[in-house]
Formats: sequence, C-alpha cells, structure tokens
Amino acid sequence: MNERDSEQVAHSLMARGYERVARETEADVVLLNTCSVRDMADQKALGKMGMLGRMAKERPHVVFGFIGCMAQARGASLLKNLPHVDLVVGTQKFHRVADYVEDLVAKKTARPAVAPYQTRAMDDLRFSIVDIDEEAGSQSTIREQQVAARQATAFVSIMQGCNMYCTFCIVPQTRGAERSRSIDEIVSEVRDLVSRGVKEITLLGQIVNLYGRHEFPKIDNKSPFVQLLEAVHAVDGLERLRFTSPHPIGFRDDLIDAISRLPKLAEHVHLPLQSGSNKILKAMHRAYTAEKYVNLVERIRRARHNIAITTDIIVGFPGETEDDYKQTRDLVEEIQFDNAFVFRYSHRHDTPAVEMPDQIDERTKEERNQDLLRLVNDSTRRAGESLVGQCVEVLCEGPSKTNPARLMGRTRTNKIVVFGGDDELVGELADVRIERANGFSLSGTPVLRSSATF
Repeated sequence: MNERDSEQVAHSLMARGYERVARETEADVVLLNTCSVRDMADQKALGKMGMLGRMAKERPHVVFGFIGCMAQARGASLLKNLPHVDLVVGTQKFHRVADYVEDLVAKKTARPAVAPYQTRAMDDLRFSIVDIDEEAGSQSTIREQQVAARQATAFVSIMQGCNMYCTFCIVPQTRGAERSRSIDEIVSEVRDLVSRGVKEITLLGQIVNLYGRHEFPKIDNKSPFVQLLEAVHAVDGLERLRFTSPHPIGFRDDLIDAISRLPKLAEHVHLPLQSGSNKILKAMHRAYTAEKYVNLVERIRRARHNIAITTDIIVGFPGETEDDYKQTRDLVEEIQFDNAFVFRYSHRHDTPAVEMPDQIDERTKEERNQDLLRLVNDSTRRAGESLVGQCVEVLCEGPSKTNPARLMGRTRTNKIVVFGGDDELVGELADVRIERANGFSLSGTPVLRSSATF
C-alpha cells in the first residue's frame, strides 16, 4: 500500500513537470513516505531524515518532507528535532502533496539566501506545512498512476482505513476508519491500466476482503468484495487478479466460491494468522480461533488445487508463554505455509497491547523469531523444490535485481522465478521449466509456447 501511495504522489509531481532523479543529492524535493506498523520503521525514517540535515545545510532551497503513517501519527512534533523538515502530510492528504510542495518551493525560492538553515525559531515554524486532518471522501482521490513501458503488474487501492482495532496495531489511528471506492471507479482504473499493457492487478486494502461492507449492499448473497472481484475479473485483457491483505473473518462462503470459479484469480492467498494460541488471538482481538483458521485453510485448499498460502505471524506478544509459542509453532508445522513474514511484537504508542501485563523481553522475542523463521524457511524450501522439473506460467516483470543479465517474474502462486531470455519477454507471460530451487526463488529456462492448432 505504501508503494501505491508513493506512486500516487510521484505521479502528481511529475504531472506538474517534476522529474525523478537517481540520487537524493540531485533532488529539489525529498519526501519520505513512512510506515508505523513497527517501531523499527519509525526509527529508520527518523534516522534517514536526520542524515538529510547535512544536505539541507548545503542546499537550503531543497524541500524536505514526511508523508504517510508516521506523519499522521506524530504530526507537528516531527518538526521539533528536525528543523529542516518543511512538510508533514498524513494518510488522507496524499493528493494535496503536490500543491504543498509547489507552495514551499515558491517560498524557499523567494526567501533571502542568508536565512535558510539555522535552529528554527518559533515564528519560523509557520513556514512549514502540517496537514494531518481527516478528509471526507479521501478514498476517491486514489486515481491516476504512472505506468512504465511494458509494466506487467500494478496495485489498485480499493479502500482506506480499518475498523478492526487489533490490540497491537496502530493502523486505525494512522489510516482512519474504513472508506471504500465505488466498483465503477475501481473497474475504470483497472481498464485503463490494462489498456496500457498491465496484465496483473493486485487489489489493495487494509482489510481488503471487507471492502464496502458499510457502504454497499449484498446482491444475490454476494458481498461487495465478491461483486468487485467479478467486475474486475470481467475486464478484457486482464490475465491475473490478486488481493491483499485480507482478514480470516472476511472469508465467507461467497468468497470461497469465487476462489473456486474465477480463473483469473491467482492461486495465492495471503492469510494473516498472527498466533496459533487462542489465548493470544483473543488478547490480540483477532475474532477467530486457531481451529477456525485451520478449517479455513482446508476450505481454501479444497476450493483451488495447488493454491499457495502465505501468512503473517507475531511472536513475543504480551503474555505469550512458552506453551503459547509452541501452539503457534505446531500450527505452522501443520499447515506448511508457502512462506511467512515473522515479526517480533513491537510496542506501538496508544495501542492497548502496550499497557498489557507480562511484556516479553527482547531476547525471548528474538529466540522465538529465529526459531520460527527456520521452520518457515524449511517449508518454503520444500514448496519450491516441489516445482523442480515442472513447467510453470511466469509473468515477466523485468531484469532480476540480483542478476540484471537474467529476467525475473512470478508464478501464479507468487513464487519468484529467475530465468534467461530476451527482453521481448518483459511484460509478457512465459512458460518456464523450473530447474533449481534456491531457497526463496526458483530458476529455469523458458519453453516456447506451441502455436499449433487443432
């Protein structure tokens, strides 16, 4: 979602004549789009902006800004220890960033050259712009996005906000309440992207499968999300459709049915677990049990053959005993996820979990984190090795980041494949015979598609 937000802001600036540069030292505007899901993300953003202070002294005309979740959560307080910061814009105002940047560039250009970077006096704080207010209808400001030549994939945001209030999560505070775009608006954006060559769309939402539950009615016993899936699925030229991130409670019969009957839906579901202990799930306010989660996984696997399931897990949540952790470990071993993101519980200001008793020490969190990662990595390796010798469909996204001489793409089950081939394959579907599994990626050789007819 942050990638999509960053693209929206970048596109709005380029539409006004700004150009991307390769290095921040060449930029006239430097914006950090921030995340607040974990404390480490906050600290990295603050550290990076602190380092940019040296650049501000040498190039006083440059506009520096924080946007996104940390900006929303901290607001004007970000100006106190970072006097070179000019702009703080929250999660409902991405569409206003270009206006604010233009205003700041004009003011900095007009300001006397002798005054720029010193310890900021209180009256100089007025020079900065801080906007973290809520904005009605902000979900409808998510529109045009830049598409590169032969771009294979694109993210489409379908909603903003979250009403779930998991006790560890700051997202409801930083992203606000759930607000959904209309199906027509979303389908129009998808059609435009597909017309420009995009073959795979990923629908984005904080709780994506609860899309529209407060705004739109069920039709023929289908939730708004399933109605949306069907409408996007019907777009001519679209090859693949994905969605992330869902919540287990949003998988009703209609969505399971959609997974079984919509062929463009890719064979991959990211299904956050968070914990295998019912006690911890209840403390997290997750609204399902480990048993219900396992049953859901079984239903999804019955609905679509060879579907890949990935997940998110938090270790070291307050009150997590060794037995609670063992329950998580046992469940992970039982399900055999294709991959998992494992996180140590991170304190988030103003969330209920911060005040819970029996906080877990960092050493225990790290031990559990590393132990579970080893288990997940074994499962991921086995999932990759099972494809060796098979021919799989890969959507080529471009040169491999680790080896630009080779190409990179993803299978329908969202596994990374590196392979040799001509640049003409970029943006296209290719059949690739898998020859080797390399832990988190696969490598292979393209196979020519037969042009024979019968």
